[in-house]
This record gives sequence, structure tokens and C-alpha cells, in this order.
Amino acid sequence: MNDTATLKQDIKRLMVENLMLQVTADEIGDDQALFGPGGLGLDSVDALQLVVAFDKAYGFKITDPEIARQVLQSITTMADAVAKHLTSTPQAPPPSKPG
Repeated sequence: MNDTATLKQDIKRLMVENLMLQVTADEIGDDQALFGPGGLGLDSVDALQLVVAFDKAYGFKITDPEIARQVLQSITTMADAVAKHLTSTPQAPPPSKPG
């Protein structure tokens, strides 16, 4: 999942499914504001649901409210944070063959 465009599409689908948005993933702009006027119209409950969804989907935990404000600004900021998390998390070694 090193492809940023693929990661952004995955995050958009995750948002549409988890937040029951009335838009499709293709209608969400990468740099569109998610909260506030002129944005996608998300609220604090949506933010909490996103934090839980990121933990389940990517093992990416956001525990600091200030970091959450920075990460949950747009698809681009979320994709950057998830990609950074995925590249900094040690991957489990492949299972050894019995023998």
C-alpha cells in the first residue's frame, strides 16, 4: 500500500462506509476541508468514528486531540499520516516454515 493515490481512495471509501456520507468516494476532493463551512460537513462524532476506523484499518492510533486536528483536515493530511505510520511500523516477519 505504498501508492499514495490508492491509499487516498481507500481512505475515501472508509469514510463513505463508516460515516454514511451522502456522497461517493469520487466526489471527495483530496484537499477538500472535512470540517467547517465550505467543507464536507463532518462533525466531532464523525472525527471520533474516523479515529476508530483508522485504528481498525491501519493500526494507526490518534490519542492526542491536537494531532487529530492536524491529521483530520483533508484526505491528503490523513493519507500522509497513515503512510508515515505504515512505513515507520515494523512489519511482522513472514512465518517460518516448519522443518
